[in-house]
Amino acid sequence: MRESKKRYGLAGRIAFIFTAIFLLYAGWIISLYLFQDEYVFYPQRLLQPVFSSVEGRKIEDIELNISDSKYLRGWFCKNSNDKKQKLIIYFGGNAEEVSYLIKDSARIEDWALALTNYRGYGQSDGKPGEKELYEDSLRIYDYYAARPDVDRTNIVVMGRSLGTGVATYLASKRRVKAAILISPYESIASIAKERFWFAPVDMILKHRFDSHMYAPAIKAPLLCILGSWDTIVTPDHSRNLIKKWEGATEVHELKGFGHNDLIGRIEVWNYINRFLKELLSSRKQDTA
Repeated sequence: MRESKKRYGLAGRIAFIFTAIFLLYAGWIISLYLFQDEYVFYPQRLLQPVFSSVEGRKIEDIELNISDSKYLRGWFCKNSNDKKQKLIIYFGGNAEEVSYLIKDSARIEDWALALTNYRGYGQSDGKPGEKELYEDSLRIYDYYAARPDVDRTNIVVMGRSLGTGVATYLASKRRVKAAILISPYESIASIAKERFWFAPVDMILKHRFDSHMYAPAIKAPLLCILGSWDTIVTPDHSRNLIKKWEGATEVHELKGFGHNDLIGRIEVWNYINRFLKELLSSRKQDTA
């Protein structure tokens, strides 16, 4: 009897331990699902004053209505040399308030720059989400393409980190001259599976940003810039997207640089300017 009680006592303790582990795991999975927006999006509000002009370029405040009394807000950094602006539409990272790039618009030769904060970022209203960012990208494109001072045949999409997913989606849905992607990924889901290999990512992830699904439909040329030491979006994730891209690709991997130190590098802007110049020549014609 005593041995039987010992066996049942041991079995009960083991069952209790496994039950506790399961409940802790289930609780963690539930919290991961409920709070995943905070992992994907880090909205930053507008903290610094905004320039009204940069080296002769006029900066126009932009408001785009997204619903009743809610607006996306950003800036149109015009190139004063052209009546019809060749335009780059930029999409930032998940913790990026994009007004800081107004001063960098002067680094881009002969192209205007459209900067718009995501919902909940800067002074934009609303809450960010994959569906909302995709819809807003089309809204932003259609607004600028309809402007009489924009050359709709020369619109380039540009994204960094999270924004590469938005730019890739837009390039698959609208006619663009080219795409410029800095630290791109094939899918947020792929990155999440790598980090949370013990979690059922496909079951719980709401914001997948599956760029690899849209890339095969894009015939426009791609400039891709990545850092060899990037530990957030490792180079393999960028290469996986590049392999899916239908159009011509140009890739530059900066040795010794990571995820957040690329956008400020003069080499990056030099690559961008050279790519844009070649884009207008016969060597890189958009066949979309």
